[in-house]
Amino acid sequence: MARTAVIKRQTKETNIEATITLEGSGKANISTGIPFFDHMLNLFTVHGFFDLELTAKGDLDVDFHHTVEDIGLVLGQLISTALGDRKGISRYGEGAVPMDEAFSRVNVDLSNRPFLIYNLPQTIRTSGAFDAYLAKEFFRAFSVQSGMNLHINALYGENEHHILESIFKALGRALKIACSIDAQIIGVLSSKGVL
Repeated sequence: MARTAVIKRQTKETNIEATITLEGSGKANISTGIPFFDHMLNLFTVHGFFDLELTAKGDLDVDFHHTVEDIGLVLGQLISTALGDRKGISRYGEGAVPMDEAFSRVNVDLSNRPFLIYNLPQTIRTSGAFDAYLAKEFFRAFSVQSGMNLHINALYGENEHHILESIFKALGRALKIACSIDAQIIGVLSSKGVL
């Protein structure tokens, strides 16, 4: 049985509707009004083999922050809801992805204890309207709402596009592993007996 979730979130700043299927094929239908962010979320979806439909309308005339952060909140809620009681999940996952001169490693723990570590190379030479520091707001909201301990280490790179691409791909790969069901796990993978 496929694990799915649907979330609708409306505020004075954003209106977001999203659906995810964890056991998907990497099919994405994403429209945030921020083309570069659409590209990153598409990469996350493809490399995680999730099916994700997401539409967002936000106050982009102010800036991208509200939309990006609120999508992080919604995507985190989607993951948490789709995981249900988290019984049988592998819990931990890792992904490491090169992208030209950039290389990133992402580790996750679906422990229900959110935390974000976000290390970037000091050599970033490019910047656009959607930058690595705005991405951090997405990852923070995503980790909090999904109950995920999320460690992002972009070990090196210069081109910001390449660095972010390697991060989003690695996140998809890591989350796919962490969400997967392991037949050896009875209940939840915790010495406490609860996540």
